[in-house]
Amino acid sequence: MRPFDRVIVADWSAAGSVSPARPSANAIWLGISDSAGTETRYFRSRASAEAYLAEAVAASQGRLLIGFDFPMGYPAGFAAQVTGVPTARAVWNWLAQHLSDATDNRNTRFETAASINASLGGAGPFWGRPRSLPLPALPETKAVDYTALGLAERRQVETVVPRAQPVWKLYTTGAAGGQGLVGQPMIHRLAMLPDVAVWPFDPADARVVLAEVYPSLLARAVAADPGPIKDEAQVRLLSRALWRLSQTGRIAPLFATPGGAVTTEEGWILGAGHGPALEAALA
Repeated sequence: MRPFDRVIVADWSAAGSVSPARPSANAIWLGISDSAGTETRYFRSRASAEAYLAEAVAASQGRLLIGFDFPMGYPAGFAAQVTGVPTARAVWNWLAQHLSDATDNRNTRFETAASINASLGGAGPFWGRPRSLPLPALPETKAVDYTALGLAERRQVETVVPRAQPVWKLYTTGAAGGQGLVGQPMIHRLAMLPDVAVWPFDPADARVVLAEVYPSLLARAVAADPGPIKDEAQVRLLSRALWRLSQTGRIAPLFATPGGAVTTEEGWILGAGHGPALEAALA
């Protein structure tokens, strides 16, 4: 595999309002590593972060890897139930058309999830919302019979990375599902730019590769980092580890997957099962 000249890791946010002007936790952070070193950037809105990433894609002269810490797919069967087409791309396109996400971060992730639940009978698969939000089709807590829905609660990759939160969870701590709903429309838009691949749905040999990441694979290194904001430390360390592995010809094993539905519907976490290699790259 040709090395990546630059690696960007994004810690995303599903916040419904603009983040504070002062760099803070639970906002959008980018870690950027290349031959000049590693830097981090803070963004107050998804729109401004996406604009930066789109510009980075367009301006990239070498190979660029961008990792996002939200799910890019759902358990097998979901895509066909919602869109009629059994691919993750069909879901991205559907969400890009149906989910509203304003420049001030106001978004309809809860309403969109409720409408999906209603279309599938009103009993899931999504769950989690503020108690003050009156959406009967979206349960406040997990009260879903996934077997009855013909869906799994977890993707295959989450059996390898069991600490990862289920993609259906939309609210409270670790609600990766909310980030996925607001993030996948962006993946849809970035994937339409020239020479951009989305792994593992595409081979990772394009000029620009987008992938799902899980910064907690470096939980011990992050916990030991002196930085005051965990989100900033996560993207800084993971971008550095991935860039170093790429530059030393050791990144290819991180792109291995079981195939099947993983490469059409579910997606995979880059580096799943390779936590020790990522930690060693920081030594």
